[in-house]
Amino acid sequence: MGIEGRAATRLVVFLTEDDRTGHRATAEVLLERARASGLAGATLWRGIEGFGATGHLRAERLPDLARGLPLVLEVIDEQVSIAAFLPTLRESAAGALVTMEPVEIAGPAPAAR
Repeated sequence: MGIEGRAATRLVVFLTEDDRTGHRATAEVLLERARASGLAGATLWRGIEGFGATGHLRAERLPDLARGLPLVLEVIDEQVSIAAFLPTLRESAAGALVTMEPVEIAGPAPAAR
């Protein structure tokens, strides 16, 4: 049974390709742990350009600045499941900017005709 029609929480984690947890990419570690935790789903987005608190621009279009491009991990699930995942998130990505907001699951998109 899915979470359609119910209130849920969207967790958004802002990372870069350079972020590491041990010797592995933090985004990869978080995706694995989200799946192992039984979360409803997660999507990792790769940005083509961005900057963070330091103001350092990272851009795909500028080869010298293309290292460490921005990544955004989005997870949507029931609030209790997101809350249970937060300790794992804090352990794996302690310095990441994290946001949470309530969302309503409308259900899957209708099939194309």
